[in-house]
Amino acid sequence: MYKACIFDLDGTLTDTLDSLSYSVNETMKEIGLPEITEEQCREYVGNGAKVLIEKTLRASGDTGLVHFDDAFAAYQRIFDENCMYHVKPYPGILKLLEFMKGQGMKLGVLSNKPDRQAVHVVEGVFGEELFDLVQGQKEGIPRKPDPAAVLSMAEAFGARPSEMLYVGDSEVDAATGKAAGIDTVLVLWGFRSLEELKEAGASRIVETVDEIIDIVREQQEENK
Repeated sequence: MYKACIFDLDGTLTDTLDSLSYSVNETMKEIGLPEITEEQCREYVGNGAKVLIEKTLRASGDTGLVHFDDAFAAYQRIFDENCMYHVKPYPGILKLLEFMKGQGMKLGVLSNKPDRQAVHVVEGVFGEELFDLVQGQKEGIPRKPDPAAVLSMAEAFGARPSEMLYVGDSEVDAATGKAAGIDTVLVLWGFRSLEELKEAGASRIVETVDEIIDIVREQQEENK
């Protein structure tokens, strides 16, 4: 029986692409480099802010990352001010979360977004009470796909990996769930295509929130 579920944030719970692409391009403007497209930004997210800025700089012509320090500092400031820009939950997400809470499950968020912004977005969109634990990228804690943070959250929930569900939208999430030994579902409404998720080795891919509800319901019924 699932005792808890950990969600990725960007591309899974919330559509944050506008906030990310806006902040990246404001950063590029500030340091005098060309902007990137929204589709490029979609491809570059998932591995944290530093990787996002590195990939953006290379795409904008700074292949040697000469401007990295200035760009990263600017991005941190700009994104901190704009992390809620046009952010909204994906359709059906609140229904899914309420169903899980009704099943007595603990809910967590684990993001490669910096911790301060991750908490801000989750509380801004969902309030402070819905999730039991929210964690973004912190110094000293390896970012996904390293399983350390997932396993630490599972321990905090009093659940074994076999009693957990992990929901994400990218190859990073597929690798995270596999490394942690946790049942993993990848969603198609996020930042990656079906082909990309299949290439990542995803074993369970869904198109709708209702499919996740069915997965949870079946697991709970089997283990009553």
